[in-house]
Amino acid sequence: MIRFLTDENFNGKIVRGLRARNQLIDVLHWLDIGAEGEEDPVILEWAAQQGRMVLTHDFDTMIGFAYERVEHGLAMPGVVAIPSETPFRPIIDDLQLIAEASHENEYAGQVIYLPL
Repeated sequence: MIRFLTDENFNGKIVRGLRARNQLIDVLHWLDIGAEGEEDPVILEWAAQQGRMVLTHDFDTMIGFAYERVEHGLAMPGVVAIPSETPFRPIIDDLQLIAEASHENEYAGQVIYLPL
């Protein structure tokens, strides 16, 4: 099952909805690890070390840093980019599908956009 890490500004309602659907889905919020105000490269590095796919609403910088890691041959377990104005239900549906039906490294080096 895919494990997720949300960046600092990710919508908590999506996380709660996903956990309500399946308590076994492993979603960790960046602030839960006791870090705050870190730059995107630090978040991506930590996610890579932990084998967690990053969930973000940040289309401005996170995606570019993710592709930069790939270009430099660094591990990048994947980023899921979600527009913040998207309704929650289809996002939760898509994340549940990704978590439950994907292999651990299936999205390595990729940025995917939701809704699917």
